[in-house]
Amino acid sequence: MNTVLSRANSLFAFSLSVMAALTFGCFITTAFKDRSVPVRLHVSRIMLKNVEDFTGPRERSDLGFITFDITADLENIFDWNVKQLFLYLSAEYSTKNNALNQVVLWDKIVLRGDNPKLLLKDMKTKYFFFDDGNGLKGNRNVTLTLSWNVVPNAGILPLVTGSGHVSVPFPDTYEITKSY
Repeated sequence: MNTVLSRANSLFAFSLSVMAALTFGCFITTAFKDRSVPVRLHVSRIMLKNVEDFTGPRERSDLGFITFDITADLENIFDWNVKQLFLYLSAEYSTKNNALNQVVLWDKIVLRGDNPKLLLKDMKTKYFFFDDGNGLKGNRNVTLTLSWNVVPNAGILPLVTGSGHVSVPFPDTYEITKSY
């Protein structure tokens, strides 16, 4: 005869299998949904300084300051399987030393229940825009892109890039910093 423990084990294993099947069914209902929305980015101000880099050898590196606007309606991304969105603005550019440079400049977490309409004006970068040399000075193709990770209740963590981006040229001269 079966003992109480073997019957409890069978019941537990069956319950776990049913829950796994239900979770997979929930995941598959939103797995192939297109989560891209149009994004409008506008850069209103760019400033470039040449500062001493204290992280390594005593060299000077480019430090960029960007003021930007973001407009996007993220409401269509949210459904029953989306817990939150992790938004981030990244800059991509190439220099003579590196074929591809990617720098995250700003990020934000949008929870379910928060206002999904982004209307951000005159935002400054949250993180420093350092180049590991002098690759920003005179760079004509720095591309800003808003991307996001969709954090689901069940399923994979997709990385989505917004359909709008903006390419901005950096100045050919540095801003002069006063030292006292």
